[in-house]
Amino acid sequence: METDPLLLQLLSTGIAHCRAAVGEHEGLLASLFMAGLLGSITHCVGMCGPFVLAQTVSRLEDRPAAQMHEWHRLAGAALVPYHLGRATTYAALGAAAAALAAGMIHVTGLRWLSAALLVLAASFFFGYAVRQVSGRWAVRLPVRLPGDTGDSGWSNRVRSLVRPLFARPIGWRGYLIGVALGFLPCGLLYGALAAAAASGRPLAGALAMLAFTFGTVPSLVAVGFAGHVAGRQFRGAALRLMPALMLINAAALSYLAWRTII
Repeated sequence: METDPLLLQLLSTGIAHCRAAVGEHEGLLASLFMAGLLGSITHCVGMCGPFVLAQTVSRLEDRPAAQMHEWHRLAGAALVPYHLGRATTYAALGAAAAALAAGMIHVTGLRWLSAALLVLAASFFFGYAVRQVSGRWAVRLPVRLPGDTGDSGWSNRVRSLVRPLFARPIGWRGYLIGVALGFLPCGLLYGALAAAAASGRPLAGALAMLAFTFGTVPSLVAVGFAGHVAGRQFRGAALRLMPALMLINAAALSYLAWRTII
């Protein structure tokens, strides 16, 4: 069967645009990947770990114990549809945030807005690192966002929406769980979205949030495979190193902000 030349041309053009966006914003993508990787060890394991374990247990219950092998456990813990669903939501939010920022810059002429968003993202990650050390202090926004401390209404609505899907969280159900849970609010996500918005381009914003998503996957897969006990042991060891690395990440975003205004 012959391949449609128009389809090949569109695919080639899309790949070229993605390569250009990655090349132009490689520092931002690397920073958000690292933020996802580090933040997921201490934050996502606690927040999303129960959802991962619930899906993993449900998937493995369908297979008889006599047929259970390590590969089946790993495949069940990978939860590919779930992570693809989260990636879809995060990429869409990143694209929307970048488009909104670009529109504001175009209308208002505030060229420093991208730098301000990067500084905001850096402050989130800085506050996250300090909170891990002190256990008390954290960066807070001047406005109250849905799902912040004291307001769990939005989170409860999201959880109630996906609860029926956990009965058989495979295929499209697992994907929809990921899509819905991608809207659960958290400070780490706010920081990543602020950084993605600073790109000022929807494609770059989407790729930045994909990098963030991929960074969160390893620790969640580890929780699904080894359970919360191993996750807590690894978390304790990582806590000693994570704050310093997150501070370096915040410094990298601050450097990107400085570069946008010189």
